[in-house]
Amino acid sequence: MSAETQLAPPGAEAAPQKKSASSNALTRVAKYTAVRVFTLFITIVVGVYLTVLIANMGGFVDTIRKGEIRESVSARTMSDPVLRALPPDVRAARLEEMVRLEEERLGLNQPFMLRSFRYLANALTLNLGRAQNMTSDSGSRQVRLIILERLPATLVLFATADLILFFSSIFIALYLSRRYGSFLDKVIIALAPTSAAPGWFYGIFLIVIFAALLKVLPFGGMVGTPVPETTVGYILSLLEHMILPVTAILVSAIFISAYSWRTFFLIYSSEDYVEMAKAKGLTDRDIERRYVLRPTLPTIITSFTLLLIGLWTGAPIFETVFNWPGLGQALFKAVGLYDTPVIVGSTVIFAYLLAISVFLLDFIYALVDPRVKIGGSQGRPA
Repeated sequence: MSAETQLAPPGAEAAPQKKSASSNALTRVAKYTAVRVFTLFITIVVGVYLTVLIANMGGFVDTIRKGEIRESVSARTMSDPVLRALPPDVRAARLEEMVRLEEERLGLNQPFMLRSFRYLANALTLNLGRAQNMTSDSGSRQVRLIILERLPATLVLFATADLILFFSSIFIALYLSRRYGSFLDKVIIALAPTSAAPGWFYGIFLIVIFAALLKVLPFGGMVGTPVPETTVGYILSLLEHMILPVTAILVSAIFISAYSWRTFFLIYSSEDYVEMAKAKGLTDRDIERRYVLRPTLPTIITSFTLLLIGLWTGAPIFETVFNWPGLGQALFKAVGLYDTPVIVGSTVIFAYLLAISVFLLDFIYALVDPRVKIGGSQGRPA
């Protein structure tokens, strides 16, 4: 047999085809990543800019700030004996000059639309600057320091409450999905509408009962006064002050959360492959792990991720009711004082966390669910 007619050895063409498929997959993932990052960045820019416009009320806050500047300068002028002794026309001219210099220092002499884009650039680069009307507990006016000082209190409270709520809801829902129609299942369904009221609503009743009437728990705050000097005493005081707010969060959301997850798990529990697994004699725990939790894992991961993001924002009204010194209370005060930098700073941090989480979730889905393909159709390999 001549050399021209000899057959190529098996697998000689398989390697180039495999390399080509791998290269195409990497190119597809890279292209998808670039488009996804660009799309999320545009979304962040639009969201932050809208926050800048809303927080400034389209420029009306500048009018309020100019009035406050004029009032403050007038008060200083009238309290200064030297300026008060000047002739009225000279004193008025000096007042106008001081107001003009203060407005130039704050950039209020420029058109709002021009300054709004500067606010946007500073916000996107996390150059949050100084708070306008509020200070932190330590007297700091830097927005970055205000957020960093208030963040631990928010994370301690809501991480504890929300993590307990999340995992307890999952376990209760799994239990109810195995006992559909039981007495406990009917009780959870009946109590689900009670979650229509927010947590601070139940918090008020808990404060009235356990703090005002029974006097067994504190009204609010993070620790007692005076602050305990020892670490153990501080932790015990913190845990005591957390009982009412954590309970309020759980009471307000546990029933609707368990009911939602229970309904979600029931959908997968009624599939044919679950009935086949039951016929084979698999235990309830094995069925839940293999045929209920496995296909619902992307949804559970999404819910858990969004829960972690929400921990950073706090709850303005809830923290105010319990006098909890967190980010939510700082944001509530900032809204009342028209303190735009604090409002925008909190929004920017949340926007970045949300964008990063959404971006990572696309890849996490592909890892936990082989049916999900990154950057391609369901029929193409990732």
